[in-house]
Amino acid sequence: MSEAKTTTDHETIRRWAEARDGHPARVRDSAPGGVLRIDFGEPEENLEKISWEEFFQIFDSNNLAFLYQDETSDGGTSRFNKFINKADQ
Repeated sequence: MSEAKTTTDHETIRRWAEARDGHPARVRDSAPGGVLRIDFGEPEENLEKISWEEFFQIFDSNNLAFLYQDETSDGGTSRFNKFINKADQ
């Protein structure tokens, strides 16, 4: 796996997701505010699409950071991402 990066910058997160045809989503029926995900269009009926505005409100209020990878170890485009506590970065 190539090196992972961490960011809290909204525009970086949005550009990364959209470059991979991803859109903001949250897990249906999750805790208040919701559990965030980047949805890449694979069928997952437990995800609901949300706006970037709502996504970043939840992201900021939960003190999150975005852990992501740009490329796979073989040079392909990576979709690896994870939401972590900002204090853990």
